[in-house]
Amino acid sequence: MKNLIVNSDDFGRHELINRAVEKALKEGCLRSATIMAGGIAFDDAVDVAKKNPKLGVGIHFTLANGFPVLPPKEIPTLVDEDGNFFENYVVFLKKYLQGKVSTEEIRSELAAQLEKIHRADLKLTHFDSHQHLHHIPGIIEICLDLAEDAKISAMRVSETKIFDGELDSIGKFVGRLGLGSLAKFAAYKAHKKNFATPEHFTGIVAGEAVDENFLSKLLDKLEDGATEIMLHPGTDNKILQKYCDWEHDFEGELAAVTSPKILQKLEEKNISAINFSALKVKE
Repeated sequence: MKNLIVNSDDFGRHELINRAVEKALKEGCLRSATIMAGGIAFDDAVDVAKKNPKLGVGIHFTLANGFPVLPPKEIPTLVDEDGNFFENYVVFLKKYLQGKVSTEEIRSELAAQLEKIHRADLKLTHFDSHQHLHHIPGIIEICLDLAEDAKISAMRVSETKIFDGELDSIGKFVGRLGLGSLAKFAAYKAHKKNFATPEHFTGIVAGEAVDENFLSKLLDKLEDGATEIMLHPGTDNKILQKYCDWEHDFEGELAAVTSPKILQKLEEKNISAINFSALKVKE
């Protein structure tokens, strides 16, 4: 049996991302999204989720490139001089590997993110993280402990395929290879604690967007089991690229997952669009 999990990251980061999630759910094959507790459109995302019970919602644990839930004075090693998380995973990891980031502060902040979502009365299907930081040794253990306490039973494994997307720089090659290795480690840890994970993962993780052609080719060769596709859809590139400081084709990804051609192919190939709640723990 072949199942497809189309997941939108950054749910709650901006209202135009939330609009894309709702459109892709109603008019396309998206059935899952991970919410950023510190996002400026968090409350709006909660409203979208509650109005659309078919949407599976996970937590998008965030430690870089966003806003914390806790007051900055309580997590001084996690934030910059403006009280925001460091600008990206590279800055965060450099400090983390130098021992300049407190793991207790990480635990406190991620627990606060979970608590905020709990107070919003959302039942979570799974967890992943912004810029894949939940795969890092020392952080994966914290995430699994917190998720287990919150009765979350599934996790993303970003085991990337090196040749998904353009391979036009040594940086992309090293990045995909490194993330894939870390993902294997994280999956091992998750399975030891009986977390469910999809069998396969895809999505172009080096800044490129998933388009209709990529999706069509993927469906032609889709493997048995559950395959997660990571997306960042949105309704207005100009606004979102400026806000996120990221030259990503948000609109293109939305168009891909609402494409009549893609929806027809899913039906013809008897591929089911599901969310993480349908996953079972591997024996």
